[in-house]
Amino acid sequence: MIPADYTFDPLSVMICDDSALMRNLVSRIIQDAPGMEVVGKAANGKMLLDMLDSGTKPDVIVLDIEMPVMTGVEFLKERKNRKLKIPVIILSSIATQGAAVTMECLELGASDFITKPGGSTSVEIGSVGEELVEKIASYGGIFGRRNGKKLPFTDYFLQMLKMHSAEKFVAKQKGSIGSSLSATKDSGSTGSFSSSGTTESRERVSFQPVFAATKKEPAVITPLREGGPIKIIALGISTGGPNALRDVFKMIDPHLKQPILVVQHMPAGFTKEFAESLNKICPLTVTEAKDEDKIESGHIYIAPGNYHILVEQRSLGNVIRLSQEPQRNGHRPSADVLFESVAKIYKNNALGVIMTGMGRDGAQELAEMRKQGAWTLGQDEESSIVYGMPKVGWELGGVQKQVALKDMADEISALARAHL
Repeated sequence: MIPADYTFDPLSVMICDDSALMRNLVSRIIQDAPGMEVVGKAANGKMLLDMLDSGTKPDVIVLDIEMPVMTGVEFLKERKNRKLKIPVIILSSIATQGAAVTMECLELGASDFITKPGGSTSVEIGSVGEELVEKIASYGGIFGRRNGKKLPFTDYFLQMLKMHSAEKFVAKQKGSIGSSLSATKDSGSTGSFSSSGTTESRERVSFQPVFAATKKEPAVITPLREGGPIKIIALGISTGGPNALRDVFKMIDPHLKQPILVVQHMPAGFTKEFAESLNKICPLTVTEAKDEDKIESGHIYIAPGNYHILVEQRSLGNVIRLSQEPQRNGHRPSADVLFESVAKIYKNNALGVIMTGMGRDGAQELAEMRKQGAWTLGQDEESSIVYGMPKVGWELGGVQKQVALKDMADEISALARAHL
């Protein structure tokens, strides 16, 4: 039983952006997320390094790319030279026009990226606020917990953000802004976030704490047929995916015969460069999928941003089809769309893989793949940046075996060889 006065540590964030307006707007998003605090703001990479040298210890850094004195890319190079482990999330307006630079940032060790909507100083930054909080909570949470901090898990930061936003809305309607946070302090809640004593301290915010994702026994699926030869591999992944896929594909069997179709939740304009960056380190050919591509053996196809990817059966060989049908589970591309088409066409002649990511995209149709007799794998909790998609896939009975990220390439390769 967790004592009612249990106190969590705040998740600390540093912001580095040459725009004072943007620093303040991003800071406001973070400060509005109960349990997070801004512990420093820098106008360029050099200033950021100086603040780190002076003893500021963030759990995560939000970094712009284009800045004077020291750019984001230059900071990441220096971070790598110094062997700094603090995770970095790129938040940049050049990312859409300069996807290659964004991929270079990932290659240099950045954890993930978000594009600034509307330009470098746009007040539209609020539209990506929830995504920013999710990634800060995911990457910063893992880093903080590994360094001894008492932090809740990602979904609770998002729940609290939504609750706080709803309270602010209600308070505004009543003309009583300022009372919303105190309204959460009631005798029925347990646990609280504490102020860290920084210049931007937080009010204490009570909530029902969770130390780990709630576990329940998985559903039991009885496949309609036994697993057969694997003719295709379908993979769905989201938050934490760019670097996880780098880890998997650089170690994949160079003699793998089966094609791999991948849904990585990523905005339009990035997936071509992402595929090219993977192609540099992968022994197999990696490309962004195109409509009507013939599905070739030993080839990896990345779903293009803003398009669903699915398989269509043809007499001369199956092909890839791209679709702009409505989002599924809030995503396009959606792993559920891919898994659904693979389950329908390949039945027990497929391998489905679900990896790190927020939410449940892919989980339902992975269970359908399993029902049809397909082989299935899911990333385990410990190695997932966010144990959301693979967790739901496991609970629905769609995952035969949970695998650590470091073992995923070997597991996929071994299954593919054994069931060729």
